[in-house]
Amino acid sequence: MIKKVVLAAVIGSFLFLGACKKKEVVNMEIQNSSISNSASIGIPEQEKRVLPADGKYPVMTFEKPEHDFGTIAAESKVNYSFQFKNTGEADLIITRAVGSCGCTIPEYPKTPIKVGESAKIDVSFNSAGKHGNQQKSITIYTNSKAGVESLLIKALIKE
Repeated sequence: MIKKVVLAAVIGSFLFLGACKKKEVVNMEIQNSSISNSASIGIPEQEKRVLPADGKYPVMTFEKPEHDFGTIAAESKVNYSFQFKNTGEADLIITRAVGSCGCTIPEYPKTPIKVGESAKIDVSFNSAGKHGNQQKSITIYTNSKAGVESLLIKALIKE
C-alpha cells in the first residue's frame, strides 16, 4: 500500500513538472512568434531564438554586471537596479530572466528596448535562511547574438 502511494506521488510530481515546463515552452514560443523572423538556431527547444533577417543584433551593455551589497542583516530584503543600454543595431527583446534560486527575483522590461535606449533590471534578494557569503546569478534570455546574458549579486549575511 505504501509503495503505491509513493509511486503515485512520484508520478504526479513528474506530470506536474512536465505541465509547468510545457506551459513555459508555449509562452516562449508565443513571445518568439512576435519577433519578425522565424529562422531558428540549434539551441534547446525551450530557449529557441530567432535570427534576424538583416544580420543585425541588439547588444545589452551594462553599466556594471555585478553588484556587491556588502554586509547585510539576516532576514532582510535588499534591491538593486542593473542599468543597461541597447548599443546594438536592432531592438532588444528580453524573453525571460531567472535568478539562480528562489531568493533572487529579477524584474525585467517586457517591451522591446530600441537602439540607443536605456532600461533596467531590478533584482530583489531575500536573505531569509541564508548566512555567510552569498553569491547569486541572474540569467537573462534575449534576442542578442549570444542569446544569454548574466548578472551577479553578492552579500555577506551577518546574524
